[in-house]
Amino acid sequence: MSTILDKIIANKKIEVEKQKAEISIKALAENISYDKQVASFKQALINSSTGIIAEFKRRSPSRDWIFKNAKIEDVIPSYSQNGASAISVLTDMDFFGGNLADLVRAKELTKTPLLRKDFVVDEYQLYQAKSVGASAILLIASALSIKETILLSSKAKELGLDILLEIHNEKELEHINDKVDVVGVNNRNLGTFVTDIQVSFDLADKIPNEFVKISESGISKPETVKQLQQVGYRGFLMGENFMKTSNPGKALEEFIGQLQ
Repeated sequence: MSTILDKIIANKKIEVEKQKAEISIKALAENISYDKQVASFKQALINSSTGIIAEFKRRSPSRDWIFKNAKIEDVIPSYSQNGASAISVLTDMDFFGGNLADLVRAKELTKTPLLRKDFVVDEYQLYQAKSVGASAILLIASALSIKETILLSSKAKELGLDILLEIHNEKELEHINDKVDVVGVNNRNLGTFVTDIQVSFDLADKIPNEFVKISESGISKPETVKQLQQVGYRGFLMGENFMKTSNPGKALEEFIGQLQ
């Protein structure tokens, strides 16, 4: 029986093949600027006292539309001004209501490190991310084989991208390799979309300390962030908690105020 993740990945592979037919990987490579001024996603988390990675997210398979008409121009500058350590931009259209143009526009509006949040299945997507100025890309262990994770990690590193490797259980720790910069524990099971914060607590001391650790999904209370900080987490990826409000940037500011 196929899961939501299976459907997303199958759809993503078709989508990427269409994109390749429109713009070649060679053309993308020629458009890449190896600008040393691009801020490091990893370093931003290390330097931050809060580690909040604010996400621009219009919808999700588990909740449908969260903020259907959200505009990059309204949200991204506000996230930056109100204390986001980094910003995650979802670029999947069919399941999350985003697109690569959102990331392009976000890059024009902020110097805060940007994570391209998508389901990476092909190195083509890494070239896309680099060509539009992303600081980091997401690799999801449950969507890749260990061999694929290593190959994509190596290519991302060649392109100068930071790598966020997302895991959900102890078995997926096997995907961690020396090219990875940040290990994220997704509290949401991408097969069932059930969320449980306990997953982050259970895996905290199983992730080697040489990696920056972040917790993703289901975080809505400052107390939870403080508890996760105590067990070693440096970053906290939060989307729905801010995007479900009429003013995500203001919601971020209030959350950070409660943290401090």
